[in-house]
Amino acid sequence: MEQLGVKFRRQHPLGNYIADFVCLSPKLIVELDGSQHAERRAYDAIRDEFFRNQGFVVLRFASNEPFVNLEGVLTLIAAALVAGGLPPSQPSPGGGKSQDPRSLS
Repeated sequence: MEQLGVKFRRQHPLGNYIADFVCLSPKLIVELDGSQHAERRAYDAIRDEFFRNQGFVVLRFASNEPFVNLEGVLTLIAAALVAGGLPPSQPSPGGGKSQDPRSLS
């Protein structure tokens, strides 16, 4: 993700959790959710709340989304970086279709 102009750390520990991808400045976490996350929504909500309480913004994508819609994923991440943070998002419905980046402004 260096093409975004910032450094992300992969599988980075934060508290008792491990975030998939973390940008420490600005504070942004990108999570890629496999199918098991549908059954773990309560756990993920607690985890995301912990991250937000540490000052992070959390973006969630279906685990296959970067493979089927890389440009859309990168656009949403870039928008979050430019905005300095967005409200937490949920995994995109339909697996592979991100929300319209224009709705982020």
